[in-house]
Amino acid sequence: MAGAVQNDDATNGLALHEQYWLTRFAFLRFVGLVYAIAFLILRDQSGPLIGAEGLLPAGLYLERVLSASGDRLAAFFAVPTLFWVNCSDAFLQALAYTGLGASLLVLFGFANAPLLAGLWFLYLSFVHIGQLFYGYGWEILLLETGFLAIFLAPPFDGRPFNVRVPPARAVIWLLRWVLFRVMFGAGLIKLRGDDCWRDLTCMLYHYETQPLPNPLSWYLFHLPVAVHKIEVVGNHFVELVVPWTLFAPRRIRHVGGLCLVGFQLYLIVSGNLSFLNWLTITLCIACFDDQALRHLAPARLVVRVRQLGRRSPSRARRAVVAALTALVLYLSTTPVMNLLGSRQVMNGSFDPFDLVNTYGAFGSIGRVRHEVILEGTSDATITDATRWREYAFKCQPGDVNRRPCVVAPYQYRIDWQMWFAAMEDPRANPWLIHFVSQLLESNAGALSLLADDPFPDAPPTFIRAELYEYRFTDWSESTGAWWTRRRVAAYFPPLSRNSPSVRRFLSRNGLN
Repeated sequence: MAGAVQNDDATNGLALHEQYWLTRFAFLRFVGLVYAIAFLILRDQSGPLIGAEGLLPAGLYLERVLSASGDRLAAFFAVPTLFWVNCSDAFLQALAYTGLGASLLVLFGFANAPLLAGLWFLYLSFVHIGQLFYGYGWEILLLETGFLAIFLAPPFDGRPFNVRVPPARAVIWLLRWVLFRVMFGAGLIKLRGDDCWRDLTCMLYHYETQPLPNPLSWYLFHLPVAVHKIEVVGNHFVELVVPWTLFAPRRIRHVGGLCLVGFQLYLIVSGNLSFLNWLTITLCIACFDDQALRHLAPARLVVRVRQLGRRSPSRARRAVVAALTALVLYLSTTPVMNLLGSRQVMNGSFDPFDLVNTYGAFGSIGRVRHEVILEGTSDATITDATRWREYAFKCQPGDVNRRPCVVAPYQYRIDWQMWFAAMEDPRANPWLIHFVSQLLESNAGALSLLADDPFPDAPPTFIRAELYEYRFTDWSESTGAWWTRRRVAAYFPPLSRNSPSVRRFLSRNGLN
């Protein structure tokens, strides 16, 4: 009897390793999860960041695009977005809620091509008006992944195990191609970038200087130097060697997929990198067939998949997938040339719809962490005795005694931009001056981006920005603080509501 069961399992296993029903099921659920997080962020932050009174109003941006393009059709193909129809705050919120609702449908099990196409174009519409706040690599990665998801899902019947529409194996391979470019691109940008990736010292600094450390980052930072060097070697192996296993025979590919998933899980627990790592894990699902995933799936799903067996797609579906494959291969030419070129671009798109892109991460590593700290006062005039009160962001290091945040896969986008701003001249960040001008008026949208308002009764008369150097405390310090800091310089001088220089600066940048 045992022998019969064993033989039956072997026979079924032979079928399962050629099937991707469970793969499609898991992949589309994860796509729904990542979309839901992305649209939740839009629901919460699109108004203060890109609304009519936002830091970088999308309406003003589209006006500039239209002016440069000459007519609406050319402007649309320059910046494809639904917001050419309407760019009001109400419309922003309506589409954010629509995207969130549709994402939850996919997450909970209903996913067809029209629904996923709608989600893709909705998110593309936001990304294309998001400007600086949506310039991260995971935005175009979600768009590229979401576009391929359209062709993996059934055309109309959104049930996960649609008998008539088996998962297209070519789309599974295209997802692996995306994953390869994500990982290998990240590995190459490091080798070509900062010397510390070559002398194996980058991880001595990364946990402290990454955009938004979490509590575990403090402990990882204090690991021995030898461990940090091993981490860099491991990083190079995972990003430069393991991606090639994606095109290897299935058992080697499964091992490679597990390595990539493990690497992403480590990145998740060691920092706050938005939904990038969750999205990369979503792509990793394409490494595994049903035979591999049956160990993780509920028994009823495995039984259902065994009943389905292998199915052949219709002639029309084969033609659509063939056209998709040809398009992706054609559009891959420039990203591949970018990978092979000596001047590799990190996180960029080469077509207006972000269909095939190039990726990379942490090509350079900061050795010292600087933070821009905003301070306000209610004093009518500034003297040596002026008392300044700090503004606290939701996740940015500020108070040295406040525990680092745990926020990923959610993202506080202004906190990320404050990390970049600390490396640049304030004149390179007009949005920050605009933000300060709004705080001087107690603008509700601007205040919603902060952890609290230090001036609840009346807006401050002046706000200034100070540049500080932050370092993790040491094991030997018993203060209970997570950070130590020292003032480096003034980032910009005190600004007031009626400052003519502020008004002129905002006017020159189209923000007033």
